[in-house]
Amino acid sequence: MKIKGLIILSRKEFVKEHFGEEAWEKVFNELPVQYLQLMGDTILTTQWYPFEIGDHIDKAIVKILGKGDPLVFEQLGAKSAQKSLAKEHRSFLSPGDPQAFLKRSGTIYKFYYDTGRREYQATSPDSGVITTYDSETYSLPDCLTVIGWYKEALKMCGAKKVEIEEEECRASGGSCCRYRVEWKM
Repeated sequence: MKIKGLIILSRKEFVKEHFGEEAWEKVFNELPVQYLQLMGDTILTTQWYPFEIGDHIDKAIVKILGKGDPLVFEQLGAKSAQKSLAKEHRSFLSPGDPQAFLKRSGTIYKFYYDTGRREYQATSPDSGVITTYDSETYSLPDCLTVIGWYKEALKMCGAKKVEIEEEECRASGGSCCRYRVEWKM
């Protein structure tokens, strides 16, 4: 499975903004040599990179900066949503209509990941379930980033008191990654 460079750059910007340039250098230097060579000096937002690069960066962030607390990835996901949805992917937003935004989950997924699929099912006017199927690779930090990203994106659509709970996770032995989403307007 591959991820877009935008995901890697979001992590880089988050680390630099919250922990400084030196922190990013520490995280980056944790990568195996073959990934450092593959990325070179420039990470391109639209280029596909091996999922393992993101996974190694995530593990280094938890180890070095999160002091073992993976919840730092919800913050990272929120920052990623602010960045991508304010610029290149702002057309995904549906101000005042979180349901319309969530119905685009499958399309949005394909912009960030090259295998698997994501579906959304509304359960009420202010709730629903997002499910990711058939992803070849997965990790707990990536799921937390997804939670943070969707929470922030829904707020950008006007939702308040957004709650997202991952009910099932492939990284924990589940058959899919399923997120229950609720909000107030």
